[in-house]
Amino acid sequence: MKPLDSFIIPFRGLKPGIHRYDVQIDKSFFEHFEQGEIREGEISVHIDLEKDDRMLLFQFTINGEVSLPCDRCTEPITIPIRGKERLIVKFGDEFLELDEEIQIIPESETQFDTSPFLYEYIHLLLPMKRVHAEDDQGNSSCNPDMLAKLNELLQNRTQDPRWEKLKDVGRKT
Repeated sequence: MKPLDSFIIPFRGLKPGIHRYDVQIDKSFFEHFEQGEIREGEISVHIDLEKDDRMLLFQFTINGEVSLPCDRCTEPITIPIRGKERLIVKFGDEFLELDEEIQIIPESETQFDTSPFLYEYIHLLLPMKRVHAEDDQGNSSCNPDMLAKLNELLQNRTQDPRWEKLKDVGRKT
């Protein structure tokens, strides 16, 4: 069995109604998506599939955590991932993406691969800013050596003279 086979849902032959699936996402899942920034994580996904004669409605409940480099110090940081997503799959003549929530697949299909959608949903659940939390005293818990190096670079930085000239542009009228 291939690592992503558990994310392929065979729907042909299922009776209309709700069908439940639970899948686990780990490092092997992320290895198949080389372009992404996530390399490690442990995530549980509960899938409710509501099968109808003309469509499939997927409800995903995603819970877990991933490890990413901190935006400030580049040391690994654990980010909690929690969310719910919905995907509507309708049957038609060919593969087509109507929008981020509605997909069309050929009527001849017998199964649906949820892995690319789960991969996207996980990335969309990531916070924009990923830094280590502050301790009880309000100090950063980032790598202190890296923080010292960043402070040193900030203090030794020289201002580009072109920026100074641009400040005067708005003042002259």
